[in-house]
Amino acid sequence: MDYRTAIDWLESHINFEGHNNAGDRDEAPDAGSGSTPSPSMPTAGQTDALSLGPMQELLSLLGDPHEAYRVIHLTGTNGKGSTSRYISALLTATELSVGTYTSPNLEKINERIVWDGHDIPDEDFARILTLIREVMALMDGSPSRFEILTAVAFVWFAEVGAEVAVIEVGLLGRYDATNVVTADVAVITNIGKDHTDGVGEWRQAIASEKAGIIKPESRVILGEPFEDLRPIVDAEPSEFVWELENEVQLEQNTLGVGGRIVSVVTPLGEYTDVFVPAFGEHQGRNAATALAAVDAFFGRSLDQELVEAAFAGVELPGRFELARNEPTVILDGGHNPDGIATVKATLDEAMARLGSWVLVIGLLNGKDPIEMLEAVDAADFDAVIVCEPSWSRAIPATELAAAAASIGVDAEVVPDPREAFARARAVTSDDDLILVTGSMYIIGEIRPLARSVVTDIDEGELLPDFTEFDD
Repeated sequence: MDYRTAIDWLESHINFEGHNNAGDRDEAPDAGSGSTPSPSMPTAGQTDALSLGPMQELLSLLGDPHEAYRVIHLTGTNGKGSTSRYISALLTATELSVGTYTSPNLEKINERIVWDGHDIPDEDFARILTLIREVMALMDGSPSRFEILTAVAFVWFAEVGAEVAVIEVGLLGRYDATNVVTADVAVITNIGKDHTDGVGEWRQAIASEKAGIIKPESRVILGEPFEDLRPIVDAEPSEFVWELENEVQLEQNTLGVGGRIVSVVTPLGEYTDVFVPAFGEHQGRNAATALAAVDAFFGRSLDQELVEAAFAGVELPGRFELARNEPTVILDGGHNPDGIATVKATLDEAMARLGSWVLVIGLLNGKDPIEMLEAVDAADFDAVIVCEPSWSRAIPATELAAAAASIGVDAEVVPDPREAFARARAVTSDDDLILVTGSMYIIGEIRPLARSVVTDIDEGELLPDFTEFDD
């Protein structure tokens, strides 16, 4: 199969993430034909129908490529993507060959599978998908889209000779397709309200699912104090558990020019006044979690200068990303109440209010729109524009506007995310700020426009260039 045919074949499989309603274009997250409707996503405490069997069978037919390298495995409600990037940067700085598997992607699906800083090439992606299609003929059932995609990552990492793979869980943990690996280090960044019905002991249910990635050989890193949830983690056999604010101390986490300054003490080392090129108090915690994970992986501390150099080069697309200036455009895929509240807190801390602030927001279903709007403090913005991701699980923009009205916020409805961003640009001047948030899928659609703006000579104003989206 060529690349386009291979991607179409991949998209024909059951997809818990949903499918793209905006047509088949590589630029959209998980671009595909959308020919297969998406089932409901599993939630914590409702995973009885899930099994690792299909994934294990598929990998067995492929020669168990996931056993060819060591693994750092990450789960958590928020912060997995950032923490994965910090860990990969630290490992790469030690001259190890590093594979990184994350989700979701922003502009092209290849972004999910990275080796030594390079996305998987189209030709390798297509070739491995062709191989997987052939071996799937020997299976009784059909793996899901995410299982196939995960298998592509595992095969490619084995082929290129990765020495360690940083693997991010797609959903929850225990029955996630990635949980066929045996983690040298298992990281749980935090426990928040996502993929849950919010009923009863939902925090305990989520913690139990995420603790499922812990294996007896694992060294466990907890990226926040677990308090009453700690017994759930301790019930899983492991080598040891390090918890932030307990065994791991974040002694400094202050705002700096262009990011944060952190000082971290792990049981194996001490790192002082390290610059992290990212905004938000949470990024200091993510960096501390990453340092602890890598110390645990090596069983020793790293050189301070190596850490400084590694962190200095980290980029975090879609995570409080400063996409442009004049006006300031911030992109952050805050997709749950904790995440989007953190976005607003970071905005308040890091950005001076020199002009008007405009919020562009779109959500996927499974989120309470009122809760999300209140978490981002929508009433604090001078204008709110609601849109909907070009995705099967999108909350209609009109429904989001109605939720805004119920809390006293007058929102303008512009369903298409790209047109919503164009509208935000039309009502802002150089001193203003636009925040785009609510879903990584919104970020994926708007990011190319936010980073590439052309001048309309006749009108004398900045307008987005839509031509790159024509297929």
